[in-house]
Amino acid sequence: MSEAKEPGYFEQMETLLQQYVNDRILLLKLQATEKASRIGSLALIFIVIAGLVFFMLFFISIMAGYFFAELTGSLFYGFSIVTGVYVVLVAILLLVRKKYLGPFLVNIFIRIFSEKINDQDEEAK
Repeated sequence: MSEAKEPGYFEQMETLLQQYVNDRILLLKLQATEKASRIGSLALIFIVIAGLVFFMLFFISIMAGYFFAELTGSLFYGFSIVTGVYVVLVAILLLVRKKYLGPFLVNIFIRIFSEKINDQDEEAK
């Protein structure tokens, strides 16, 4: 006849510690999944909006090219003016990308990752 032996204090603590570690790992996985899905949805929204903006700029550029072609009397000069505008815009973007564009994007990602942490801090208070 075997007696059912009650676990001692240390065995109970070991079981509770293992359960706590497993719960923390699960919580971290869920938080990582939430953040990844948030970034994925933002990326998808960005791609859709960027595609629409691309086509809008494409057709506006064609219209502007024909408009300037009518003013100058030459298709070459009309579309060259539009191309020149884009070259200037790209040059300006390249000049300001490290000072303005890079920090802006970094701040967006930091805001996404720290948003949930701030919500948890407010609930704890």
